[in-house]
Amino acid sequence: MIHQHTVTETEHQKRIDKLLTGLLSDTSRSQLQSWITDGYVHVNGKNVKTNYKCQTGDVVEWTVPEPDSLTIEAEQIPLEVVYEDNYLLVVNKPRGMVVHPSAGHSSGSLVNALLNHCDHLSQINGEERPGIVHRIDKDTSGLLVVAKTDTVHRHLADQLSANNVDREYEAIVHGVIDHNTGIIDAPIGRDQNNRQKMGVVDNGKEAVTHFRVLQRFEHATHIECQLETGRTHQIRVHMNYIGFPIAGDPKYGKRKTMAIDGQALHAKSLAFIHPKTEERVQFTVEAPPYFRDLLTQLEKID
Repeated sequence: MIHQHTVTETEHQKRIDKLLTGLLSDTSRSQLQSWITDGYVHVNGKNVKTNYKCQTGDVVEWTVPEPDSLTIEAEQIPLEVVYEDNYLLVVNKPRGMVVHPSAGHSSGSLVNALLNHCDHLSQINGEERPGIVHRIDKDTSGLLVVAKTDTVHRHLADQLSANNVDREYEAIVHGVIDHNTGIIDAPIGRDQNNRQKMGVVDNGKEAVTHFRVLQRFEHATHIECQLETGRTHQIRVHMNYIGFPIAGDPKYGKRKTMAIDGQALHAKSLAFIHPKTEERVQFTVEAPPYFRDLLTQLEKID
């Protein structure tokens, strides 16, 4: 499919890669530059360089290249199954594991482990994301629900869209929060200065995070967060936005951080309506050793 845009007066002299970055908010600038270099972008029917400066009236056309297909194989990877029946399963994902394969992570993912564990998984999200209804970041540990059939997948996805799935997280943040509870209501979208990051932006999607203080330390706070919405990196972005970045967060945290590899963020509780029994089910898992060890260290310092 060919997409088209005519350059306006306000876009005159704008670099073609920056123009496309503004038009395609879900695609990184580096990715768009590679599209330009590889000939997927034309201006007035001709190939251009990434630094081409657009002129008013230029007709920009582009096609989205087909992603490289991934061969996803079942792998014998340890999988902590918290609950399982004929319709779904709830797993406790370890920190450091990506949820599904991608160009940089073709193996070792949760999907690779699931394919070895299950005879069938939902196919709504395609062959590369079988069973995956929602995700958590690679370096976030905790609970995920996985669908075995397409019907169950749709039911769970509808609950997520309606904000009827309860998701609670534990986190350790830099700084001492002086109030016991709070609500962060700030829209999240692609960071205009760094397309690899998300941020609080005026034209972002609605994002609401509730938090409660569990324990205070000399220079840190242990909190519980509940998601009202589920935007990419929501808790990480919101806590950084109010000045309390999550400890160890390599993307949104402080450079000089605590002795932890990856962010101190754990999806500890998950509750939803079971698509078949129509009963509300809830699952909770304790924070992993790395998280508890950091709390112990903070208590000793305190």
